[in-house]
Amino acid sequence: MSTLKALLFDVDGTLADTERDGHRVAFNRAFADAGLDWQWSEELYGQLLAVTGGKERIRYYLDKFNTAFARPEALDEFIAGLHKAKTAHYVQMLAEGMIPLRPGVKRLIEEAREAGLRLAVVTTTTPENVSALVENALHPDAMSWFEVIAAGDVVPAKKPAPDIYTWAMEKLALSPEDCIAFEDSHNGIRSSLGANLKTIIAVNGYTREEDFSGAEIVLDHWGEPELPFTVLAGDANAASYLDLALVKRLHGG
Repeated sequence: MSTLKALLFDVDGTLADTERDGHRVAFNRAFADAGLDWQWSEELYGQLLAVTGGKERIRYYLDKFNTAFARPEALDEFIAGLHKAKTAHYVQMLAEGMIPLRPGVKRLIEEAREAGLRLAVVTTTTPENVSALVENALHPDAMSWFEVIAAGDVVPAKKPAPDIYTWAMEKLALSPEDCIAFEDSHNGIRSSLGANLKTIIAVNGYTREEDFSGAEIVLDHWGEPELPFTVLAGDANAASYLDLALVKRLHGG
């Protein structure tokens, strides 16, 4: 049985509830800046979350929901420009403190650091989004806490493909038995399980009804001593919040 050596964190929806009131709003602001009449509602955005990656999500929207749009000849550049503008809006929102961390996130990460565990980010969002979130919501020096930042386009195939988890573990020079993943979505757990990682799930409003078969535990959030979690699937062994002891027990090492 391997000893737990590293925690691998998804970002959007896992560390912070960024999708509905963060990325969605930033996309809409970027569309308005570009003179587009596109407006992604909460319901529509929930459907667009079937696709991971911001640029990929714009293309999916055009393919499935806005087929009448007259596409520019340089479509890739057009989409990339919209996504760049969206990222700028999102980073500004984070700098203004509009998107806090989810319950238990700061406490668990600090506990893991104190115990000497290695930390990595494994996400499809851009590196700029990662740094803006952790530096504003976690700690100004928090980027240095994470030994590996696997983000954005470091691998061609995004989640649910396992490639980004595999890439992160290669950079850490660790095996799946040494690590545990933290996710919030079906696409996320498909990616982590595909990389043979044990996975802890904390759902969000968009993902609560998704299939999390194979997860070690499914929670509504990580919890705090004064804000207990609800176990949706699995066994918390009488714990009321996710601490390092529970993480190690779920890992089995």
